[in-house]
Amino acid sequence: QVQLVESGGGLVQPGDSLRLSCAASGRTFSTYAMGWFRQAPGKEREFVAAISWSGSLTYYAGSVKGRFTISRDNAKNTVYLQMNNLKPEDTAVYYCAAERAPLGRRYTSAYEYDYWGQGTQVTVSS
Repeated sequence: QVQLVESGGGLVQPGDSLRLSCAASGRTFSTYAMGWFRQAPGKEREFVAAISWSGSLTYYAGSVKGRFTISRDNAKNTVYLQMNNLKPEDTAVYYCAAERAPLGRRYTSAYEYDYWGQGTQVTVSS
């Protein structure tokens, strides 16, 4: 039982940076694996990054590896996505997701996550 609220999206130019936040309510947040997904108009929801409950394991889509960093602060019930060197193809609605299980091999699938936020729009354009 967790509620997720994303924030931090906006309109930026190519090469700029944004830091997305996902605030979670619920005492069990620290036991949840977390993920970020994104969805552009007309496309399927796409895996971006995931992090284990302790933060010791992180995974990234090849398209964002080296540019994006996922992190979490369990004391603040918050997960972050630092996005650097943004490109136009990063434009999408970004969703935070929580998995009510240890992070496993199916972490790239949106269907494995139990809770979702409403999303925050990221637009990269000149």
